[in-house]
Formats: sequence, structure tokens, C-alpha cells
Amino acid sequence: MSDVVSGAGVVERLRAAGCVFAEEEAALLIAAAPGPAGLDAMVERRASGLPLEHVVGWAEFAGLRIAVDPGVFVPRRRTEFLVERAVALAAPGALCVDLCCGSGAAGAVLLDRVAGAEVHASDVEPAAVECARRNVEPRGGRVYAGDLFAPLPPGLRGRVEVLVANVPYVPTGDIGLLPPEARDHEPLVTLDGGPDGLDVLRRVAAGAPEWLAPGGHLLVETSERQADRAAETVTAHGLAAEVVTCGERYATVLIATRRAG
Repeated sequence: MSDVVSGAGVVERLRAAGCVFAEEEAALLIAAAPGPAGLDAMVERRASGLPLEHVVGWAEFAGLRIAVDPGVFVPRRRTEFLVERAVALAAPGALCVDLCCGSGAAGAVLLDRVAGAEVHASDVEPAAVECARRNVEPRGGRVYAGDLFAPLPPGLRGRVEVLVANVPYVPTGDIGLLPPEARDHEPLVTLDGGPDGLDVLRRVAAGAPEWLAPGGHLLVETSERQADRAAETVTAHGLAAEVVTCGERYATVLIATRRAG
């Protein structure tokens, strides 16, 4: 094998391209490559700025291998905290919904970790829907194409026990500050939360009381600086709000609960 596609050569090329974790990425690329020519092409794609997950075709998320296609939002490590909280609130057999599902990572974990869970997921992006179907439906869930609640079966209204919505929450003016991997290779609709980052959350919060069961929970990821306004957004629709954080993963999650009775 030439040095161009050897382990040392791959690490050097990735370092030259600015990849901070060049050794770890090189190992993943070498393991995923179908051969020397394939490895060379994969390294070139990664060096050009394509997210590693799009190059190898998957992301490790909460212990699962989640398929991630080009043009689909890559599940973040901090979002594992959101999903962990959802799993903790889901009783066996819980009816769960994953809105703005992207690759379907949250839905896949709920199906994997909650015994007998019934999971429905939706996304407005066609590429995300196709990807989510590969991650969610083999595990027993269903994935729908459409905007937020619109494509969900009407029979779910008033019955959802755990509603996960990893809504876009980056303010429009901050999109340009994101790493190139995100702003250049992930759909804008999955990142842009409007002028203050809360536009999509407002729409979810307005619809959630109709879909949640009494005592059901809506969980969304937000930023620390937005947390108070996000909480005000859900309480304006009659939901009780709690903000929880994970310092290790720089994660902030809003849990909004429909009051029973």
C-alpha cells in the first residue's frame, strides 16, 4: 500500500486539512474503506470538509450505530442527554413521538431502550425521512414525511406520553458562526431557529398540548442563554416547565409537562 493510503499517510492528510482528531478519524476511515482506491476517495472527501459521519455513512450515538446520509443533520453527542432524559421518562410500552427527527437517532434509541415502546417520527426534509426510515423502521417504529405534527396519525392526539423535538435553535444571525461542517453540509432548515432561535419551538409548543397525554412530556434541546425564554414559551401554552443541564456535554434540555386532569 502506498503511503498516500497507509495509516501514516491518512493521518498526515487529515492533519493538513485541519482535522483535530486525525488519528481517530484515520482509523474509522481505514476500517470503512472498501480498498485503497476507496480509502483515497474517502480521505479526499473528508479533507474537503465533508463531515466524517457523511463520509463513513454512520454516527455513533448513545451506543448505537446510526446511518447518516449526506445532507442529513448529524446527531450530536450533547443530544444524547436529551434522549437519556426521554428514556428515563418513558414507561414500558410508552407512546413516543420524535419530531424534527433528522436521522431518527432519538427514535431509534427509544425503541432500543424502552421495552415495548411505540415510536412515530417525522421530518420535513425528504433526505432525512429516507435516512430515518432505515434507522427507525427496522426497530419497529414508523417515520412520516411532513411538517411537525401534520403527517402524524390523527389517532395519536391526546395520547403521546413522550414527545422529543430536537428543533433548530440557532438564531439566524449566528448561522455564519457555526463550523463549516454544519453550515456547509447540513440543511439550513435543521439549524436555523429564526431571529431569536425559538421560532420552531413556538410552533411545537402551540401544538403539543393537543397531542400530549395528561402527564405527558415534551423534551427539547435548547441553549443555556435561551432556556428562560424557551420555558416562557411552553408555559404560555399551559405546560409546566423544567430546565435540566449536563455540564459534561454542554447540554441544556427543556422538559415541558402537560398537567394531568
